[in-house]
Amino acid sequence: MSSPAEFYKSLPPITKAYGTICLMTTVASHLGLYRLENIALIHELVFSEFQVWRLLTNFFFLGNFSMNFGIRLLMIARYGVQLEQGPFQRRTADFLWMMIFGAISLLALSIVPILRGAFLGISLVFMLLYIWSREFPNAQVNIYGLVALKAFYLPWAMLALDVIFGSPLVPDLMGIIAGHLYYFLTVLHPLAGGRNIISTPRLVHKLVARARLEYPTNARVPQERTTGVAFTGRSYRLNSSTGRGFSLRRFWSS
Repeated sequence: MSSPAEFYKSLPPITKAYGTICLMTTVASHLGLYRLENIALIHELVFSEFQVWRLLTNFFFLGNFSMNFGIRLLMIARYGVQLEQGPFQRRTADFLWMMIFGAISLLALSIVPILRGAFLGISLVFMLLYIWSREFPNAQVNIYGLVALKAFYLPWAMLALDVIFGSPLVPDLMGIIAGHLYYFLTVLHPLAGGRNIISTPRLVHKLVARARLEYPTNARVPQERTTGVAFTGRSYRLNSSTGRGFSLRRFWSS
């Protein structure tokens, strides 16, 4: 079993960077090093006082230390890593662009009064979960040791759990909307004969190349999907060749 340091070093760059920043943001808030209202998305201050940093910093706060914060961080470590090492293997620029596009989509949605929120990090994490569920739709997921279901239904199961636990539904719904928009434009629409209208800009490719963020791996690069059935995802499998599912019990254990 690898040590925590070895595990952290093995993480792909974008997921590792985002998860680390989210963790450090909560640590700094817990230590009182800054005030949350200074990084929150407050539209009036963005437009009237040009505090444009809020458009970025609001994505880094996933909440104070709590069970829910731990769940969101584990979601980044699970679904973000599997996406970056699977469908986006050797496509770091594309993965970064997916995150950027998701953030832009969520910022646009937040303009709607009923969807407005001070922090959109939870929505961005839920977007990763939704895209993962579309890429690995047939993976078996066990929730709390009680319910087994296909990964395709996982976002909706998580949404139902939020209803039970009394958590806000808007962040999750925004993540689903942003995730489906990206998946439709980059996968479903091209499969139907359309053109990918949000292909990764050259600037993002240059940024990744200059920062040397490409994630090296000796694993076989998965082949792109050639079928047109949306439910089958791109035919990536979890846990190597065994095809076994995994359990979310740790996410919901106290």
